[in-house]
Amino acid sequence: MSENLTLVQAVRDGLRDEMAEDDDVLVMGEDVGKNGGVFRATEGLYDEFGEDRVIDTPLAEAGIVGTAIGMAAYGLKPVPEIQFSGFMYPAFDQIVSHMARLRTRSRGRYTCPMVLRAPMGGGIRAPEHHSESKEAFYVHEAGLKVAMPSTPYDAKGMLIASIRDPDPVIFLEPKKIYRAFREEVPDGPYEVELGEAAVRREGSDLSVFTWGAMTRPTLEAAENMDGDVDVEVVDLRSLSPLDEDTIVASFEKTGRAAIVHEAPRTAGVGAEITATLQEEALLHQEAPIERVTGFDVPFPLAALEDYYLPEPERIEDGIREAVEF
Repeated sequence: MSENLTLVQAVRDGLRDEMAEDDDVLVMGEDVGKNGGVFRATEGLYDEFGEDRVIDTPLAEAGIVGTAIGMAAYGLKPVPEIQFSGFMYPAFDQIVSHMARLRTRSRGRYTCPMVLRAPMGGGIRAPEHHSESKEAFYVHEAGLKVAMPSTPYDAKGMLIASIRDPDPVIFLEPKKIYRAFREEVPDGPYEVELGEAAVRREGSDLSVFTWGAMTRPTLEAAENMDGDVDVEVVDLRSLSPLDEDTIVASFEKTGRAAIVHEAPRTAGVGAEITATLQEEALLHQEAPIERVTGFDVPFPLAALEDYYLPEPERIEDGIREAVEF
């Protein structure tokens, strides 16, 4: 059996199934209880599981994450929600100094089995600090896994895999596609393994590596160019660990690549992918690797949002640059 769900409904479905499966799983954050969360990702969980497992917290991100770290060390499996990823910075010390290091610091005596969820990225005309895409911050920190789904099926399966992981996971949810489309999602718990990319479209002329909300405009660009350029689209899904085998294999097949992400260009995850391809597959390279990204500026307010985010036309331009080299 399955249901036709949006991405945010799939997140809620994953939380509910895993809470029903494991009494140690709990949800906490600002307004996640009676209000069901700012995007309604936890709607109904308070009524079903009660105030001891769906916990409304004060507006204090460092306190939310710090408390969850203590719970995880004690043996629980907390899933704290930060309302927008741009508000994770007050908790940054807790994330990098404690959440990421508990296993290493204790020489393996303790782990930190928690999932820090946050809506991220632009596309909904939100004010400052509500639209940022800073996944590279967390990819850089050893001890953290970083996941970002692009479909409802993956959202549920990757979230459940994250909750069952013995180590901490940063789970970033692209809010632009929270309700953008629906997909059949199986009833009951299942896992989509972290660290495995998905080839969303087979192609032979060029590989495009992308993730999160950028997967859809990338697929649209590939379809628009069909007949002129045969584009392969690889959705990375997990940014740490990175599925280098799939990335390198795709590049070895096509010899050309573009990377699409909405985060700023400088030192973004795209730069790491470029370096990986240089190190592992240089002799297969037929053209410079193109990066189609956000700009090195603070995320703009609504009037310039469409200009900042890579749209299909800009992605097509990047693909042509690589193909026509």
